[in-house]
Amino acid sequence: MAWHEGEPVLGWWAPGRGERGSRLRFGEAVAFGAVGVRRCLGVRRGGRRTPCPVRAEIAAGSTRAQCEACARLDRARSVAADTMADDPRPYAVYLAWFGPGMAKVGITREARGAGRLLEQGAVAFCWLGRGPLMAARRTEELLRSALGVPDRVSYARKRAVRGRSPSAAGRAGELAELYGRAVGLAGWPEALERAEFAVVDQADVFRLEGAGAGAAVMGGLRDGAVVAGRLAAAAGPDLHLARERGPELVVDTRLMAGWRLVAAGGGGEAVTSGVEVRPLEPAHRQGGLF
Repeated sequence: MAWHEGEPVLGWWAPGRGERGSRLRFGEAVAFGAVGVRRCLGVRRGGRRTPCPVRAEIAAGSTRAQCEACARLDRARSVAADTMADDPRPYAVYLAWFGPGMAKVGITREARGAGRLLEQGAVAFCWLGRGPLMAARRTEELLRSALGVPDRVSYARKRAVRGRSPSAAGRAGELAELYGRAVGLAGWPEALERAEFAVVDQADVFRLEGAGAGAAVMGGLRDGAVVAGRLAAAAGPDLHLARERGPELVVDTRLMAGWRLVAAGGGGEAVTSGVEVRPLEPAHRQGGLF
C-alpha cells in the first residue's frame, strides 16, 4: 500500500506483468481472498522490481515480504541503514505526532514532501529544517539524545492511540511545545536550514474521527483466508474496515504483500474466514517528552 495525492492505493505486481495501482475509496467495499503460498517480492530499485531468484516462501506473520537475501540487498543501498552517506539530494527533518504524548523525529527526502508522513500514519507533523543528508541525520540524533524523542514508533503503539486523538488544537499544541524545545537546543548543524513552525494535520486525510476505538487487528493470512468490509479510515499501512456487527477491523496491508490475492464477495462483514483476529494492544504513553 502507498499514498498518492492523499489517497490510499494498493500496488499490484506479478512477474512479466509489471506493476499497477488501484485507489481505495472511503465508504466502498474492500474484499479479497488469499491463495497459495506467500512469496518474497524481491527488490525494487530505480523504479523497477527484480524478482526473488528463488521465490522464497515468507512467514505469514512477517510485516516485510522479503527473504533475508533480498532484504540484505535492499539494505546495501538504503538511507535507513546509513549506506547512502554520499546521497547529494536535500533531506528534510520532521517531528511526527501519532497520539497523546507520542511523537518521533525523522528525515525524508525533500522531494517526497509529506509522502513519508502519510506512509507512517502521522496524524500531524511539522518540519524542522532541510539540508544535506548527513546534516539531517545529525539533527535527528541530536533530538533523539537531548530530548529523548525516538526515531521509531511501532505501528502497534500508533494503532493503540489512534482513537483517542485530541482536537486539532491539542495536536498542534503538543507539536509546538516539542518544536520550541528542539530549536532551543545548541549544536544544530550549520548546514541545516531551519523551518518556521507550521503544523500539517492529516486526521481528515485519514478519516480518523472515531477510528480505532475498540478495534480488532488482523493477524497473518493463510491460504483460503477471506477478508471483507467497508473502508472507514486508513493511516500509514493500515486499513480500517467497518462491519455490521462488532468493532472495526484494522488490516495491516504489509501482511497482504507477497500473497496472490483474488476478488471476494461480501463487504458487510469484516472477516469471513481463515483470519487471525486479536484485540488492539493497550496504549502506553511515551516517556521523556513532556
